[in-house]
Formats: sequence, C-alpha cells, structure tokens
Amino acid sequence: MNDVITKDTHAQKSWDLTELLPDATEETISARLAEMESLVRSIEAFRIPLQEEPSGKLLLEVVETYERLSERSSSTSAYGALWFSEDTQSEAALTYKSHLDRALVDFHNRTLFFTLWWKGLDDKAALELLPTRPEHADFRHFLEDLRRSKPFMLEERSEQIVNLKDTNGISAVLTIYSMLTNRLEFELEVDGETKALTRDELLTYVYAPSAEVRAAAYREMLRVFGDEAKVLSQIYVSRALDWHAENVTLRGFPSAISVRNMDNDMPDQVIEVLLDTCARNAPLFQRYFRWKAQELGRTRLSRFDLYAPLAGADKSIPYSEAVELVLSTFEGFEPRLAALARRVFDQDHIDSEVRTGKKGGAFCATVLPKQTPWLLLNYNGKVRDVATLAHELGHAVHSMLAQDHSVLTQQPSLPLAETASVFAERLLVDRLLANETDPAVRRELLASSLDDIYATVMRQACFVRFEERAHAAILEGKPPEALNEIYLGLLKEHFGDAVEVPEEFSREWVSIPHIYHTPFYCYAYSFGQLLVLALYRRYREEGQAFVPGYLRLLAWGGGARPAEILDEAGVDLNDPSFWQGGFDVVEDLIVELEAL
Repeated sequence: MNDVITKDTHAQKSWDLTELLPDATEETISARLAEMESLVRSIEAFRIPLQEEPSGKLLLEVVETYERLSERSSSTSAYGALWFSEDTQSEAALTYKSHLDRALVDFHNRTLFFTLWWKGLDDKAALELLPTRPEHADFRHFLEDLRRSKPFMLEERSEQIVNLKDTNGISAVLTIYSMLTNRLEFELEVDGETKALTRDELLTYVYAPSAEVRAAAYREMLRVFGDEAKVLSQIYVSRALDWHAENVTLRGFPSAISVRNMDNDMPDQVIEVLLDTCARNAPLFQRYFRWKAQELGRTRLSRFDLYAPLAGADKSIPYSEAVELVLSTFEGFEPRLAALARRVFDQDHIDSEVRTGKKGGAFCATVLPKQTPWLLLNYNGKVRDVATLAHELGHAVHSMLAQDHSVLTQQPSLPLAETASVFAERLLVDRLLANETDPAVRRELLASSLDDIYATVMRQACFVRFEERAHAAILEGKPPEALNEIYLGLLKEHFGDAVEVPEEFSREWVSIPHIYHTPFYCYAYSFGQLLVLALYRRYREEGQAFVPGYLRLLAWGGGARPAEILDEAGVDLNDPSFWQGGFDVVEDLIVELEAL
C-alpha cells in the first residue's frame, strides 16, 4: 500500500466498502459464493486422505486452501456487517447479512471436519505433522492454537447443530437487540430548545458544564432504555442461558468467564488477579472523586456528575482539526504510524457521520492483512471524540503493522488488541499536556484523563463482575428485576461513600452492548489500559529507545501466544505487582492534580 499523504482536508462522511465487494447485486453475490463453494469442495476432498494417509505436505495443502477460504469469507461477511452498521434499519443490509450468514454457516459446517480431525489427533501425531519451515510460522501457530480448545470440542454432528442453531437462534436475537437499541431516539432540552438526538449525541451532554443538563441527559437515556427494559432484559437472559448451555453444560468449561479466557488465551488465574487488583484499587479512584467533588463545590459527587468538566467551557473541535491533531501526534511518536493512519482517510475507510439508525459507539474492523481497516465513529466535536478517534486509529495501525501475517493469525487476542489503541490515547493526552502551561487548563486535561482511565479500567472491570453475578442469578432462576439489584449493589460497592448513585442507574446495564454481543469482553479494556500505563511509563523513561520494541510487540499481531509476546516485552502477567504498577501511575496523576 502507498503511504504517501494525498489529502489535506477531511470531511465527515460515510465509508467506501467497494474494496470488499463492488456491489450487492445478485450477480456479484452469486459469483462470490460460487468462488467460496469451489474452495469448500476442495477442502471436502481432503477428508478421506487426512484420515487414511495424513502427512505434513497434505496438512499444508489443506491449511493453504483453508486460508484462501477464510480470506474470501472474511471480506464477504465484513461487507454485510459494515453495511448493517452504517444503517441498522436497512432492510437490504439485513437481507444481505442474513443470506450470507446462512451460506457461511453451511460452508463452515462442511469444512468443520478438518479442525475437528486436527484437534482429535494425539500430541505425538500432531507434532510430527506440524510445518517447520520459517515461512510457515503463521500456519504452525494457527494449528497449535487450534489444539488449545481440544478439551472443549464436540463431535462433528453436534458442532454443526450448534452452528445452525446459533445462526437462526442467539445470533438472530442479538441482531434484534442491535435493531431495537439503534433505532431509539432521545429528547433533551438545551438552552430552551428541545433537541431530538441519537444515543451518541445525547451522551455528549453527560460531559456538559451544566449539572442540570448532565442529569437530564442521563435521565433521558435511562428513561428510554427503561421503557424497553423488559424486552432487553429478556434478551440478556436468553443470551446468558444460551452461553451456559453450550459452553458450560455441553463443552465442559469450568465457568462462564472461562470461555472468554480460553478464547483470549488467558489463564483464569491471570484474569482473576487483574480483576482483584482493580477491586483493591477502588479507594484510589474514590479519593479522586472526593477531590473532584470539592473542586465542583459539592460535599459529595453524584453519579450524574462523574464526568463533569472542571472548567465552564464546552469546547468544540472541528472534525478536520481533530484528524490533523491525531495524525501529528502519531507523527511525533513515529512517522510510520502517521503514514499508516493516513491510509484510513485516503482510502475512505472511515464513517464518522452521526445518523439516526447508524450503529452507536465506535469500532475498528480489520478484515484482511493487506487491506486498510475500516473505522466507525460518531463524531460530535467534543474532546473525548478526538480521543476516540486516536483510539480507533491506534487499532488500525496495530493491524497494519501486523499485515505480513496470515489472515489466520493477524489479529491479536482481545486484551492485546487494546494495546495500540489505548497507547494512542496516552500519546494524545501527553501531547496536549506538553503544549499547555496554564495550570487551570492542565488541571482540566489531567482530570479528563483520569475520568477516561476510570471508564476504561474500573468501569469495565465492574461490568465483568456484574456479568459473573448476573449469569449466576439467571441460572438460579431469579427474575430480570434481580439483575437491577445486582447492578446497583455493585455500583454502590464500587463507589463507596465517594459517589451518590441514584436508583435510576439500576437499569443502566441493559444499555451496555458488549455484555450482550461479546460476554466478558470488557476486561480487555482494563487489561489494555493497565498494560499501556506500565509501557507508557517505560516510554517516558527510555524515550526513542523504547519505540522499536513497542513496534515489534504490535507487529506480532496474533502470530504468537500473548504470554510469549509480553514476555519478550518483559511483562509477567501472573505478577500482581505488574498490574499494581498501572495503578501507581494513576496515583502519580492524582498527586500531580492535587498539587496544581
């Protein structure tokens, strides 16, 4: 790909998906499916030879064909997913997505025998077949990684049934969740004018200078989601029961969170140490919230005021200015990162507009190693939107640095996937602080940074603890209303006496999409933030000498096990003091803030 800068201005618009599929006509879709059908048949032809005369050469042929099928299926399904994300109310996008989902589950079921055969081999036989040449390192890691799930696999027919039922069952239910929540509209009175807003637009007002506006914004969000709570709660109950039935009852995972841990290649013990360390450091953020209450002239902070700015100004940053600010920040750290990030804009791979029906939030979609990732944002011009842009571009450059890997190994496990994104945010904050000498502005920047660290570490860890308790309660047959009590109780435990939590927040959990779509995902944010705080401290100490090793860490992608990648970086995940080191950086920030 060409890294040359070709554009000087940036306008908010939708993305260009034609690199994935030129169009969604019946002719184009049929041709793509026919191409995949041919690859599936090629893989099916290996079934008997693999059983009767397996060899290293034969295994390599199968993996190479499997890789080509993965490339075609990834780009074809990504087109549907991104199309649906840009307009969750589009019947055409939903029809395409449903059609492709059915076709892909058929392809997956017909090639499932290969991965099951491979996992079923004893260790000695598998070792003898593994490729050994350096150019096949990705294939070797892919095959070794597959065998980690050997203890939890089902026989072929059962796996096929699960795939079929998921496509028309829980996956369809989650699509309905997206359609329901992304069509919601909100009203808020601002400066005497009642505005009709999307959720992302509404949530910009929880950072407003006015306490009344912040409270009104939260209350409106909780009211609208509360009106849908019965349906959304039942969807979550179905999600939790399905998760347990398949993974714990049928596959034999020891717990609901163990499923995510295995998928992330993280031992249960490591994640428990991480979550316990977060819980032990709750008083550190309570100390910050008490300080913030004093600065705002309150005896106690309300949950409505958690993200209140210290200053009265409500600064707006034009999109084009935000883009150049982030790109120049990347340039100051390592010019190659800025060049890679510019590809996203030069190739129109970003949808930053705010539209009703568009999926809320933000994400980066990596499809194929040689393709520039696609980014979705809902940019409203706030400082936090600039941080979100830096975050998602961090994801993008992470993927592009790992572009020499196979599609089978390019993407890192979820916890490591947050490394470059969170590091990019730290670079942005550091850049803003370095250019600011006014103590009042520095206080605002530091406080905003601590707000964001809280939201990334503590809030996400709290979500995971909620999921653990909620799944257990659902299995015990408790009604959805009991989940409200669990959530509110966790918030009060989490904030202690530093923050008052109104009863309305008991239903906030139904608005958190990750706990529906990707159970137990959220600790990846806590993991990534604490890892980055430790790495960033090293960067501040070592300067440019730190950069080559950091880029190597990112360039691994998913080409090695997370523990191996981090071991190379000198990180011991089992050591509680490593995780505590991230919180020590937080304490330094609080001390600096208190001294201003």
